[in-house]
Amino acid sequence: MKVVLDTNVLVSGLMLPDSVPGQIVAAWRGAHFDLALSEPMLEEIGRVLSYPKIQGRLRWGPDDIARFLLLLRFKADVVDISKEKADVPRDPGDDPVLATLLASGADCLVSGDSDLLALRDRFPIQTPAGFARRLK
Repeated sequence: MKVVLDTNVLVSGLMLPDSVPGQIVAAWRGAHFDLALSEPMLEEIGRVLSYPKIQGRLRWGPDDIARFLLLLRFKADVVDISKEKADVPRDPGDDPVLATLLASGADCLVSGDSDLLALRDRFPIQTPAGFARRLK
């Protein structure tokens, strides 16, 4: 199964390993599903991990972030979204995430973002809790 994890799920999972997103990240690390990402998503992940609040919580410095991004590049299917037309009407900033779902042919996108979840009737988008139930 191939899955796109929104940045909020991935970062929450790193920060809170005992949470539902933490269980999802652990399942990915345990090879229970394949992860699909895109360059814009990798850039966003790097930017979010660099926020002082996040760095303080994770106790990661720039080298740790660089190593994690390298791990993602190595272990994830990084897809080209340049030819995908994706439209998230409530938040165009989420267009690259939806485009990653479409370009990758992933089975689902896991997100807690209400703007993306509003599109569940048209695309395979699940909440973290819903996806975690599916993993069990």
